[in-house]
Formats: sequence, C-alpha cells, structure tokens
Amino acid sequence: MKRNVLVVDIGGSHVKLLMSAKDKLKFDSGPDMTPRDFVKKFHETATEIKFASVSIGFPSVVRNGKIVKEPKHLGKGWIGFNFSRALKKPTRVINDAAMQALGSHIRGHMLFLGLGTGLGAALVWNSNLLPLELGDLPYREHRKIEDWLGIDGLERLGEKAWRKEVLYCIKQLKLSFVADTVVLGGGNVKKMKRLPRGVKKGDNRNAFLGGCRLWETARKTGKPRWRIL
Repeated sequence: MKRNVLVVDIGGSHVKLLMSAKDKLKFDSGPDMTPRDFVKKFHETATEIKFASVSIGFPSVVRNGKIVKEPKHLGKGWIGFNFSRALKKPTRVINDAAMQALGSHIRGHMLFLGLGTGLGAALVWNSNLLPLELGDLPYREHRKIEDWLGIDGLERLGEKAWRKEVLYCIKQLKLSFVADTVVLGGGNVKKMKRLPRGVKKGDNRNAFLGGCRLWETARKTGKPRWRIL
C-alpha cells in the first residue's frame, strides 16, 4: 500500500519539506534552532499539506531511528527527541546524507559523499545502508577532512584548489571502500566540473526518494526492505 510520505530535510541553513521530488516548502534553520523551534515552524509551514507519515533526514549521527549526537550546525536538545510525538504522525529519522544516498542508489556498492556545510557520507549495497561520519577523519595539518572538503575549505582554498582537493579525496575514498561508483551530492556539487570514471553528480531531489524508501517493505516478509546498519 502506498504511503503519503512527507520528507523533511533538515540542514544547517534551511529545513525543506518535500511533498515530491519537485514540490517543496522551506523555512530557515540556523545555529540556534532547537527541536521546539523546529516543531513550531514545521506546523506553521505544513498546515495545508496532507500526509500520513514523515521521513526526516537529520545532520548528525542517528542510530535505530534516534539522534545520538548533537548536530554541529544547529542548536541543542536533539538527542533522543521524539519526532513522532511532536509531529503527531508516524516518523522515521535517518542521517541526512544517508537518506540522499538511499535515494541515489541504483546498483552495486555505492559510496555517497555530500559536499555541503560539512562532509556527509554513506555506503549502500544489497539493500544495506551504512551511514558514515567521514567528516571526522584526520587529514592534513592535523585537521579533519571536512575542514578541507566542506564549506570552510571551499572559502579558504578557493574553487580551483578546493576542486583539486575533492578529486584527490574521491579517488582515495573510492579505493578504500571498494566502491563501484561514487555519487556526489550536497549544495556544493554544482561547483564540480569534470569527474573521473565511476564518479557522478547526484541530484538533491533524490532525498525525497530516499525518504519514501524508508517505508518500503519486502513482499515476502513484510519487513523493512532496507537494512540500516
């Protein structure tokens, strides 16, 4: 049975409410947005939308559908927050990069890298989804890799040097994760030009498909189709 799913993509600057791959509403987020602020703005924005369930992509670590780490670019109070109760609809929560990765997957072992405020990442294969925190990997000058590939690195290095850094890291990460393909998403993917073989640009609209896939079930067992590790 098809569900009428509202997909919510929570980012460091905006929150997007996706009714389809093309139709969306949004409101501002920012470093001071708490769960209470989010719920208030959500209900104000979604008053005219009809939906049966909600999928949320959240910019931090999510385990078993619960936020376990405060986000880097939002306010405090998110750990363990009960979205189903607050939004008054059945709700499933997943890391935001993982949700877009889920919607981007077609076949094989796919590594998703989100070039945005930080560095989102996930690995997808054989109905398995593994969210990753690659942004915290140690990198040159004793800094984290997202300090180079995220928005801070882009502003510090300039576009040309930043693109060179991204291409170098893509090559190494593709080898490290034995990925068949690498899909690039996030707001800064538009700044990438030529890409090597086995690497392609994703579409930020795939977040909607990923949110819908969270509710898919296997025909034979009736259990969730996707196993989130």
